[in-house]
Parts: sequence; C-alpha cells; structure tokens
Amino acid sequence: MRVGLVGNRRYRPLGDLLSRLAAEAPKLGVELVYEPQLADLLEGVPGTPLHDAQLDLILSLGGDGTLLRGARIGCLRGIPVFGINLGRLGFLAGAGPEQAEESLRRLVAGQFTVEPRVALTARIGDAGPQALAVNDVVIHKGGVARVIRLAVSVDGEQVGTYSADGIIVATPTGSTAYSLSAGGPIVVPSVDAFVITPISPHTLAVRPLVVPSTATIAIRVLDPVPDPDQLLVSIDGQATAHLMARQDVTVVRATQSVLLAKIGDESFFGRLGRKLAWGDLGGRSG
Repeated sequence: MRVGLVGNRRYRPLGDLLSRLAAEAPKLGVELVYEPQLADLLEGVPGTPLHDAQLDLILSLGGDGTLLRGARIGCLRGIPVFGINLGRLGFLAGAGPEQAEESLRRLVAGQFTVEPRVALTARIGDAGPQALAVNDVVIHKGGVARVIRLAVSVDGEQVGTYSADGIIVATPTGSTAYSLSAGGPIVVPSVDAFVITPISPHTLAVRPLVVPSTATIAIRVLDPVPDPDQLLVSIDGQATAHLMARQDVTVVRATQSVLLAKIGDESFFGRLGRKLAWGDLGGRSG
C-alpha cells in the first residue's frame, strides 16, 4: 500500500508526527510518499509530486485547508483522503495526532468506510481553465470597499441581480465553512445540492438559495472593474484568479467525487454537535 502525505509546515507537531508515521509504516508494509515540502523534514527521504505518484490513499496532516488540498488531489486520482487534525477546528478530519498510528493501522487493514462528497468545477469565461473545488467557489472583492452587482442564472434562467460584497457557491461539504458564516444553511452531505449565498447583501429581499447539483450556475459581474486586482474568484479559499466585468463564472458539478475515508461510526449530526456545538448537543441538561 502506498500512502501519500500532504501537510502544513506551520504546525509545530508536524515534524514529530512525520517521524512517528515513518517508524510505523514499515511494520505495516506501507510505503509513504512525501510531497517535497514535507520530505526535507526527514533526513534522507525523497519528496515526490503526489500528482505523479501511484497512490492508494492520501493522508492529510494539518487543518481543514490542508485536507481540502489533499482532497482535490485525491478527487482527481479517484482515491480517498483521511485527515489528521493539527489545527483548531478540523471539521473534516477523522482523528487527532495522538491517534495517528492507530488510524494508519486501521486504514491499512481496510477498517474504514468511504464517504463520497460532491465537488464543483468552475470556469471563468467561455474558454478559460477549469478549477476543482471541494468546499466552494467565491466571487469577492480584492480589498476594495464597495458593493458589486452580480447577475445570477440557474440552467439559463435569470435568478436576479445581487448587490453584495460577493457571492459563494458551496457544496454540502462547504456549507459548514464560509457559506455558513455568511448566513447560508447547513446541508447534509448526502443531499445532492449546491448553496448560493450572497456575502453581506444590500437588500433584505436576497436570501441564500439551494439548487440541485445538476444545475449549471452562471454568475456575471455587471459593474466596471477598472483594476483586475479589485475582483477575484477563489477556489476553496486557496487558489485565486482575476475577474473582469461582463465575464461569466460558470459552476457545475464535477465529474469526480471527493472520497473521504471515515473511521468509526460518528454521524454527521454528532460531528456538528461536537465541533460546532450545533443545537447544544451533549451540552446542558435540564
């Protein structure tokens, strides 16, 4: 079994965790494949671009952002990703650093389930490059304090014009991220839907909209954009591209699914209660 490792070097426990996993892997007959930025933390270990390696699983070492990066790699390769949380929330992660070796043992033994999650593909313009998003595609201002007008259509039918600071198109996985902080609903992962959430809309008549995952969502900037740095498209809060006036951003369901490896039987609602104190589950009594 070959396991690819992605990680975020800003987390202090990362070096120790890598050493522990490197010591455990040979006992399990596992070959660990390190991305280059991790390999130099272990003396004499080569780094390999994970896009070029034959892998069975990706192990993410970091926060939710690291897991999203690993999930995009896994999605394109059709392999599952499992997260070891080194951050604060770690909503998508399956274990903490203290369970790392046990998690690896269970993954190698096949003692896990795979939870498919819908992903998004976004394209700028008619012939622009496509980008894969696990959480969300966001159109937002690049530091300019002004409202932007965005025309939104679903399957070719005009929904309306949004005057807002931006707009989010989120998957059910991303509904607990930026979309939630902007007032969007939480969508259970098994629901095949996307959420369109305006960011600080300047009218009370605009509310988040849930559409089928089969829909084609088109968003066009109506206002002039004199400076290309004033308006951006962000993918999972990580990759960004510039957007100009009258350009469409087209968002559709990705052909591939994100495959999250899951150990244990905690439900989605159990995780909501534990991570987000949703409904005060397990909290106050009486």
